[in-house]
Amino acid sequence: MTTQDIANDLVALCREGKFAESGEKYWAEDVVSVEAGAPGGGDPASRGIAAVRGKGEWWAANHEMHGVEVEGPFVNGDQFVVRFKMELTPKATGQRTAMDEMAVYTIKDGKIAEERFFYNGWS
Repeated sequence: MTTQDIANDLVALCREGKFAESGEKYWAEDVVSVEAGAPGGGDPASRGIAAVRGKGEWWAANHEMHGVEVEGPFVNGDQFVVRFKMELTPKATGQRTAMDEMAVYTIKDGKIAEERFFYNGWS
């Protein structure tokens, strides 16, 4: 599969709400997932499928999703960008909010070797 093929499929899965499935399908064994920041100032990177899966499970358990809009993919070489606009409620606060996020994915040997997330704040 080309980077474009992987990007198109990942976006299609995300539009169907299948975020975990998209990762499981495309993460490399040694995938690195980097958030814009980490709670308590810790390492913002999760390394390996188990750690990245755990991060996703934590997210799903701690947020109620009301809606998501997925834009892209925007492909350049072995990378692509996807924009996620989300309406969600963090369970810890109970306050509904909007989140605008860009994800940059790097493909190596047909798998996601790295994913990086950038945020335009919470409103």
